Amino acid sequence: MKKRIAILGSTGSIGTQALEVIKEQQNFFSVEVLTAGSNSDLLIKQAIEYKPNSVVIADENKYKQVFDALDKLDIKVYAGQKAIEQIVESTEIDIVLTAMVGFAGLIPTINAIKAKKHIALANKETLVVAGEIIQKLALENKVNIYPVDSEHSAIFQCLAGEFNNTVEKIYLTASGGPFRGKDYEFLKTVKKEHALKHPNWEMGAKITIDSATLMNKGLEVIEAKWLFGLSPSQIDVIVHPQSIIHSLVQFTDGSIKAQLGLPDMKLPIQHALSYPNRLKTDFERFNFLNYPEFTFEQPDRQNFKCLDIAYRAMDKGGNTACVMNAANEIAVSEFLKDKISFLDISEIIEETINTTYHIKTPSIDDYMKSDSEARRIAQLIIKNK
Repeated sequence: MKKRIAILGSTGSIGTQALEVIKEQQNFFSVEVLTAGSNSDLLIKQAIEYKPNSVVIADENKYKQVFDALDKLDIKVYAGQKAIEQIVESTEIDIVLTAMVGFAGLIPTINAIKAKKHIALANKETLVVAGEIIQKLALENKVNIYPVDSEHSAIFQCLAGEFNNTVEKIYLTASGGPFRGKDYEFLKTVKKEHALKHPNWEMGAKITIDSATLMNKGLEVIEAKWLFGLSPSQIDVIVHPQSIIHSLVQFTDGSIKAQLGLPDMKLPIQHALSYPNRLKTDFERFNFLNYPEFTFEQPDRQNFKCLDIAYRAMDKGGNTACVMNAANEIAVSEFLKDKISFLDISEIIEETINTTYHIKTPSIDDYMKSDSEARRIAQLIIKNK
């Protein structure tokens, strides 16, 4: 039987590529639910092509437009964030791809797990913010979480057949972003146009800026801790500018496994949706002769402070990573509006963490309040700059 897929965030970078995968593998997958934030035009276009059972547009002002366009196609149309949180409970869904950006993906993911839906996780903030709760819920409901991030997919693939063997360390690879090798004086002058030009990957604006600041790698470090049950000391980051080795696992005997491939998100998306099977594809194949050298270097932690901020947040625990994530979302948004500088991003995050009340063992309600409070504080810090 075909796996019935719900895509949360179908109009974003991961969502659109997931639909390409489904189109190429239509004997194995069908689209049951599509959701979008405000891009009603693309959501309508996707719904007409893939004919899901239901669509949800988070922006309630776009409801009539979507409803009128899809009414004759017998596609159910809903609107609002609450509708996204509820639609994942549908009995017609087998697996939920959480491709929403940011904190907004947390509650839909929780509800999907409670409804015993397997998760293809592209929304890294879910585990960054509430990893302990998410993993506990997944265990209780016997739900599998399949990583979609290329780095975590690589670790997941390297661990296949090794689940009884002890991991000594994992290495998450990073491209270094568009500013690899640049010094402090250069970083003082960069604009969003420069930061949005990633050398290897095509991604949405927010994750591209996170890659430039190395916050994306910091978020991935925290996500890896929860996905694979690791301590912070077992997770390292290495810059690999070619972006061919997506990550590595070192075992206690000293052996290292790596997963390689061209930088194309469709491969990890398909692996998450099709696991444990590998489906034949027409994707471009990697050729060693096109990459005669692989190089590696340490990340520049002095000029790109977000990576160490994430490690400290992971060490401190509680609601700290939640606060960090909220402050980062605000700072990145303001940077994209040209309201703050590139280097302001890490300063705003640190100041927000230092100002927000620490909760050692937060509940979901505590996370919601911490997120709101951190956003308020970050906005206040920006206003006073």
